[in-house]
Formats: sequence, structure tokens, C-alpha cells
Amino acid sequence: MYQVVFLLQTSRPTTHNLIMKNKEPYTIPDSELETIIDKQRGKPGMLLSILEEVQELHPQKYLPYDTLVTLAQKLRLPYSQVYSVVTFYSFFNLMPQGKHSIVVCRGTACHTKGSKALLAEIAPLLGIKKEEYTTESNYTTPDNEFTIKTVACFGQCALSPVIAIDGIIHSSVSSQKLIQILHKLKAATKSESNE
Repeated sequence: MYQVVFLLQTSRPTTHNLIMKNKEPYTIPDSELETIIDKQRGKPGMLLSILEEVQELHPQKYLPYDTLVTLAQKLRLPYSQVYSVVTFYSFFNLMPQGKHSIVVCRGTACHTKGSKALLAEIAPLLGIKKEEYTTESNYTTPDNEFTIKTVACFGQCALSPVIAIDGIIHSSVSSQKLIQILHKLKAATKSESNE
């Protein structure tokens, strides 16, 4: 039993080995982690609240391996427990996220009205090759501008197919509507980077 826990505590998840190539990783300062921990200490749902705040602090809205290890140590919890919470809830990210989030509903109503086709159309519109996204349900463009995800259901079935872009729900999305939305978003992103 102890060997298994030790292995879980010391081995890095494989997704962390694939990210941030040729980039200096951002590390959240210990003082900021301590402030978050102190604020949440003893409250119900403490670990969830801490993880949520820490993820929001990271510029790429994810929880790097080293941060999870540090949190586990500071909270005196096994790394396996912290990692289990992070991987159980779909809100948490183990990979860097783009500046913009595109979430496609894959619920039954959305699926029958074409969400799978919309998902397949998004990647090429953002310049992602098919082999780069076929095995992931969450992928980010190489320039870190866009992250594409799926969700089981938004609960907006009467308005299907539904996608959310940066938290804004778009309903009855057709291919043409998707192209218009993405062109506007890409244009806004270009103007932001030119400023």
C-alpha cells in the first residue's frame, strides 16, 4: 500500500511532460499560495476553493504539477488526494489554457442537431491539424489563443446545438453561425495583440 501511494505522490502525470516546451514556466509565489490557504483554512470545501483560486491566478488558467505538489505539501495531504480532486472535476485544467475558451456541448440533443460536426469544424478554422486533436477532448492552439473543450451537457437542450465562447452561451449554432462567431473572435484577438 505504501509503495503505491509513494509512486502516486512522486510520479508526474504524462500530460505535464507534453506542455510548455521551450517556454519558461510561470510559478505562483509561495506567499500567494499561503494567502489563499490561510483564507480558506477550515472552511467547508477548502481544497476545492484553494484549487479554484490557484488556477485563476495562473496566467494560463491551469494547475501545473509543481503547484499541485507544493499545495499538497502545504496542506499536508497526499499528492494523490489533490490530484484525484483535480482530475474528478472537469473545471480544473492540467494543461495550459488559451486566452479564449470554446466549449462545445456533446449532450444528446446537441449531438443529434450537429454538435459533432461543429466540433470537427472548429479546429481547422483555428489552424489546428486533425492529428493534433483526434485523441484529446481538450486542446489548445499552438499560439495559446484558443482552447477547445467539450462538455456533457449545458442544460440548454431546447436551444441545441449550443457552444460557449468565453462563458457566453451561443444557441442554435449552425456552421455558418460558428464561422461568423470565430471570425469575430479571431479579429478581436488580432486587434488585442496589435495594441
